Amino acid sequence: MLTYFSEAPHQFDSHSTAIAIGAFDGVHAGHRALISRLVELASARGLSAGVVSFDRHPASIVRPDSAPRLLTDTAQKVELLASTGIDWCSVITFDEARSLELADDFVRSTLVDQLGAGLVVVGADFHFGNGRKGDVALLNAIGAQYGFDTLGLTLLPDPVDGDVVSSTRIRDLLGAGHVELAARLLQRDHEVRGVVVHGDARGRAIGFPTANVMVPGNICIPADGVYAGWYIRPNGDRHLSAISVGRRPTFYEDNAALLVEAHLLDFDDDLYDEPARVQFASWVRGQVRFDGVDALVAQLHDDVASTRAATRAATDPRI
Repeated sequence: MLTYFSEAPHQFDSHSTAIAIGAFDGVHAGHRALISRLVELASARGLSAGVVSFDRHPASIVRPDSAPRLLTDTAQKVELLASTGIDWCSVITFDEARSLELADDFVRSTLVDQLGAGLVVVGADFHFGNGRKGDVALLNAIGAQYGFDTLGLTLLPDPVDGDVVSSTRIRDLLGAGHVELAARLLQRDHEVRGVVVHGDARGRAIGFPTANVMVPGNICIPADGVYAGWYIRPNGDRHLSAISVGRRPTFYEDNAALLVEAHLLDFDDDLYDEPARVQFASWVRGQVRFDGVDALVAQLHDDVASTRAATRAATDPRI
């Protein structure tokens, strides 16, 4: 079972741990390859394997105007990390004081004194500390002083096209609506989470009620469009859904609020105020401004049919 802690000093014996450090946003295929190597080496050396990550993307403090939206919130990231085989995870608060911390001080106080590093594994392009002055070379130099080894791993290439697997690339794919390509790199469907809120009830009035999921503004949402996917309730029940991302152009102007709306197929119950998970499996179509409600309803019937067909194609190897 994963041991999770934040900030509170969890003292390890000296040289008893193998540690991977990074934002690990999305816990994608590249992250999993790095952590798999970490776990393998930790087992061979008799060390406990752990991950050090942050409660927000460091860019949100260092360069907030251009900080990327997150593929996973902290809770989801920890859940995904728990599936990688590590023994423990430390999520550090990344605030202004942390951004000013010198790389040497971070290694000494956190990795050595608190976490008892015997081995540190990072991506070859890893940078840390004030001004991003810390890198693999610095970790090697400090490790020689404090008695831990450092391994900088080459970034994982996508086996299909050879491009590096990265959180940035996944965000770009989602921003273009390519949720299936993003899923290949994530090794899962992209998921957003939020609470179901009351809307204007237009969907129910036209026979297509939707769960309006209020997703936090710092989370990466796919491009405006309609998707086939899944709505997961708090009890774990999964419901096939036609998911709309957009500003409802048939009824509102372009400056309307961005909404994530899930129409659960073959379902009729009250979902208000419950925490929801929405997973995007495949692209159906782009957002369209229809001339009237009848044209919209006709398209929604087609969207439901497309959602069912997409799911059959994904689960039936004969299709």
